[in-house]
Amino acid sequence: MKNFFKVVDIEDVWDRRSAFPVVDQETLPLASTVGRILSEAVIADLDIPGFARSTMDGYALQGATTFGATESNPGYLTVVGSVAMGERPDLRVGPGEAVRIATGGMLPPGADAVMMIEHTEVLDDTTIEIYKSVAPGQHVVAQGEDIARGNALLAGGQPVRPQEAGLLAALGCETVRVFRKPRIGIISTGDEVVPVTAVPGPGQIRDVNSTTLTAMTTAAGGQPNVYGIVQDSLALLKNTCTRALAENDMVLVSGGSSVGMRDFTIEAFEAQEDAHIMVHGVSISPGKPTILARSGTKPMWGIPGHVTSAMVVFHVLVQPFIAHLGGLDDRFRRVFTIPCRLTRNLPSAQGRVDFVRVRVMPRDGVLYAEPVLGKSGLIHTMVKADGLVRIAAPVEGLDKGDAVAVELF
Repeated sequence: MKNFFKVVDIEDVWDRRSAFPVVDQETLPLASTVGRILSEAVIADLDIPGFARSTMDGYALQGATTFGATESNPGYLTVVGSVAMGERPDLRVGPGEAVRIATGGMLPPGADAVMMIEHTEVLDDTTIEIYKSVAPGQHVVAQGEDIARGNALLAGGQPVRPQEAGLLAALGCETVRVFRKPRIGIISTGDEVVPVTAVPGPGQIRDVNSTTLTAMTTAAGGQPNVYGIVQDSLALLKNTCTRALAENDMVLVSGGSSVGMRDFTIEAFEAQEDAHIMVHGVSISPGKPTILARSGTKPMWGIPGHVTSAMVVFHVLVQPFIAHLGGLDDRFRRVFTIPCRLTRNLPSAQGRVDFVRVRVMPRDGVLYAEPVLGKSGLIHTMVKADGLVRIAAPVEGLDKGDAVAVELF
């Protein structure tokens, strides 16, 4: 007879991440790095900008020259030339002088500010009238003001977003060292599960989990590899897990994680080389009968077959492991929540963490969280939900109007 699982806390599961090494590194063209994780720090080897540049169309000048200038008491400056875009100026600005300059132009020697063209009037070819004073540094980006040579700009373990890619481009990085995407093997189990292309017969359901878990794996930064549906056979599941372990960095099995007579996941895991069952049962709802095991240095997950349970377990537990394997430093892991008010009472059993699906609804300038109730096998409840409300283990429930943090999908 199979032993009943012993539950552990969510944090205990998260702590097991350190047992698994991150994946290896690869070098990619800059254009392919958005969404990837840097494997090494990026140090600036130059100043950006490499010269003081104007942020306005107008006149480069010495700020002190303009002090006291107003519309009722204008100042007068001598125009001694202009700055061509993309070229180094070959003239110097002295007191009482100005040089025509466009946005992005390089400030000539002697100039420390730019007067906007809107605050000037041309009197003749060599004289302008100014109606405002500017301080030194005004309408100017100094050399190295954006990026200073020698500064550590990006850290290993940091994700590359479009803005980080732009910074790398500014530094002239044609290629970038990143972590490889973790390969995740996805297996669905159950005699009642049929392919999406099949018409379910009596007692059968289409394989929803392969689709949802593949999409969630991709969103989490992993590379999904789907192994299809395995019938309720220990030998078949064992062999499929062995193959998936050989070809991936993590294996994810949906269905068969409980303790019924047809639940073979834990036995299939135990049959793998250098296997160890780390967790069987987590104090969450939905998703209590979750399995975390390892084969050598690779994690194996057994998650519930019910689609909602599988998605919640992936969101709460599996996703952080994929991020860890992919090299993401915890400093850069983001869980986005928004403050809301509950629209109704929510009961909860003490001793477990409840994750309740909710829909976020704005009303009179306030965001409300409306629970989307339903059994864990109902996919439409996830479609209607925008996120999850977490009810802590010691709490018996929440009341209508309580402030909650909605963790967005």
